[in-house]
Amino acid sequence: MHPYKVLLIEDELAMALIIKDSLESRGFTVIHSPEGNAAYELYISHKPDILILDVMLPSESGLNIAAKIRIEDTRTPILFLTARTMPSDVFNGFKVGGNGYLKKPFDMEELIIRLKVLLNQDRLLTVENSTIDISIVDIGEFSFNIRQNTLMHRGIVKKLTARESEALKILYQYRSQLLTRKAFLMQIWGDDDFFSSRSLDVYISKLRKYLKADPNIQIINHRGFGYKLIC
Repeated sequence: MHPYKVLLIEDELAMALIIKDSLESRGFTVIHSPEGNAAYELYISHKPDILILDVMLPSESGLNIAAKIRIEDTRTPILFLTARTMPSDVFNGFKVGGNGYLKKPFDMEELIIRLKVLLNQDRLLTVENSTIDISIVDIGEFSFNIRQNTLMHRGIVKKLTARESEALKILYQYRSQLLTRKAFLMQIWGDDDFFSSRSLDVYISKLRKYLKADPNIQIINHRGFGYKLIC
């Protein structure tokens, strides 16, 4: 499969460089411009798979760019980046056809997760490197049925809650990689506040308990950074 092509319109050059380097290291192709008034022409000439638009641009706002593109294209996902936090700003972003809204400053892992979700045809985060039936994956000695929210070990089936299943799915997707707490929280709850963070700790504790029958499975807590599943 060809790399996904991202059109990035961001006038903060330091941030744009970080985003571009991070995405290209993950296999994306990135076309960047700091100028809003060049965005539409770049969209026409490059036909990107997804657009990342800063809302506040010196020449033409990201909202205006999105509205112009949506006249002829209602399918290409658009993700807004902004420092603005008023509910009306979020509403206006979705009103002109945006598919997502990311508040600055943000975690780069969160941006990548959001891009993957928007680029998935079903708007779901897919599990990579799974078995042939992607609804069932092996985690050590366990069989994890993602759609049915069940863990099976030596014929014994444990029913998971929806949140427990979602947390385990994300850990599995990023197995052997450090997943930051913020990216984890935003994927499950869409919020990284204190109460969401405490809830995540509870779910991680429960998953450890469920998986302890296989001593080769570990959910490692890198204090202050995030979690890593080893299996």
